[in-house]
Amino acid sequence: MTERLVTLTTTNGVAQVTLDRPARRNALTRELLAQLVATVAEAAANATTRLIVLEGNGPAFCAGMDLDEMQQRASAPDSRAQWDQDAAGYRDALVALLRADVPTLAVVHGPAIAGGFGLVLACDLVLATHNAKFSLPEVKRGISPAVVSPLLLYRIGHGPAMPLLLDGELITGEEAYRLGICHYLSAPEQLAATRQKIVTSLLGGAPQALAVTKRLVRSFELEKLIQQLEAGRKVSAEARASSEAREGLTAFHEKRDPKWVIKGAPFA
Repeated sequence: MTERLVTLTTTNGVAQVTLDRPARRNALTRELLAQLVATVAEAAANATTRLIVLEGNGPAFCAGMDLDEMQQRASAPDSRAQWDQDAAGYRDALVALLRADVPTLAVVHGPAIAGGFGLVLACDLVLATHNAKFSLPEVKRGISPAVVSPLLLYRIGHGPAMPLLLDGELITGEEAYRLGICHYLSAPEQLAATRQKIVTSLLGGAPQALAVTKRLVRSFELEKLIQQLEAGRKVSAEARASSEAREGLTAFHEKRDPKWVIKGAPFA
């Protein structure tokens, strides 16, 4: 029997979708992403669903891609094909959230890193605590945040996005709120109350009016955004198959600084 890595509970029109791999900080595997796609589709197809809330179980929202699984892909004889499949699975999870007709709300109480950050950006609304953490550290691991970058550019624009894409540093929930990544900010001890206040407010809107409004807004950019995600998928798969990716992943596992090479010479 397949382990449940994503759970769904629906109460009073609120579909609670939970990443449920707390021992691994909800790191994204191929199976978890497939379950997330199916779970979001199930929630969105339920006629009683008026809001989808995405959360992570445990201390982290999502630590990004599972590095052990990435290591397996890197050593596989058909690694490029494996990378293509993984990147497509991640893209599909983002598209499932983007295409949902009902509003989506991400609730972030801890780190949302790399691919986890992308899941947050694919949601319509984001509630974060002050001590939430956001980062796109891919370039420091020899790969590219290619699939996430269109979502970040869509959310906050080119100028504010570039430092996050290129330097890979962590920002807090407060900084994310200032940049417009998050729409609501809460003290950790008040998160449940703030979440309920937002949910109550959203449910106060007429169901069809909410759906029509979301479809209209998405129609302006959605198909273009999905095309950009597909372009990002190709770049991501290529980057993961590179020698830099192998060095970055190895260095991360060995807890050392990576040794990059530029024009045939070591670059420190």
